[in-house]
Amino acid sequence: MSRFSEATIFVNGVRLTDAQSMTVRVALNNLISEMRSEGLGDDQIGRDIASGYIARGGEVLGLIHGE
Repeated sequence: MSRFSEATIFVNGVRLTDAQSMTVRVALNNLISEMRSEGLGDDQIGRDIASGYIARGGEVLGLIHGE
């Protein structure tokens, strides 16, 4: 069985362990999912902020997955 290699992530100069990197990846996926399904309200500000979280989170996930 092949092992998925977690991204190398540094926070304030400290390299995260694979488990910590996995936690970041899963948290980003969950945030994007929540923003798509629940959002941050029906007003324009809430929609704009949720859209920003989705876009920026997607960019980071793209880097994590090497896209």
